[in-house]
Amino acid sequence: MGAEAGPGTVTLPATGTPLFLVASEGTSLPSRLESADGDTFSADRPPGISGPLEAGQELDVFWATPHSRVVLTCRILDVEDPSRWRFQPVGPARPDNRRQFVRGGAGAAVQLRRGADGATAAAALLDISESGLRCWIDPALSFAPGDRLRATLWLGTGEVELDSEVHAVREARAGDVGRHLILTFTADPEQAHLIRQYVTAWEIGERRRTVRE
Repeated sequence: MGAEAGPGTVTLPATGTPLFLVASEGTSLPSRLESADGDTFSADRPPGISGPLEAGQELDVFWATPHSRVVLTCRILDVEDPSRWRFQPVGPARPDNRRQFVRGGAGAAVQLRRGADGATAAAALLDISESGLRCWIDPALSFAPGDRLRATLWLGTGEVELDSEVHAVREARAGDVGRHLILTFTADPEQAHLIRQYVTAWEIGERRRTVRE
């Protein structure tokens, strides 16, 4: 059974349901509904959040359903607990079938080739959408915004080769080794379909993993 959370008649999914927090640049980071209390709820702090977050800041939270996703715009009430945050909805939940904006997935091996000099490197996928991906790279690797890269990766049922541009290079979270490389690209229809399938399968897997736990 879902839990009621404000304002009004917002119905949250069951406790333990995977949630996704929409961070900067549309990145959807995995979390989990911990508890609901009146017109507020708590969720795990997801790994990979970059940039400062403050009480009063608003962001979208969504969860997957069998046929779409449900989006809820929320205000952060506090971020003092390092393991979880407390939120208050600021409007009604709304269905959203725009799967092209969903980002998810993790763990796939990524092969990178730089167009300028042909240099190659291995990376690990952190998440992907139809317009960009984020991957982990060794801190010794040197990439810069504007570099043109070809990213090759296996997405469950097929391989894609994406002609990409480096959007940003960021240090991993404090205590973690490596850097996060953010790439943008324009996917053709076949590539976009494969990415959608991959992200959908990942979301289903996250739900099943939560049920098992």
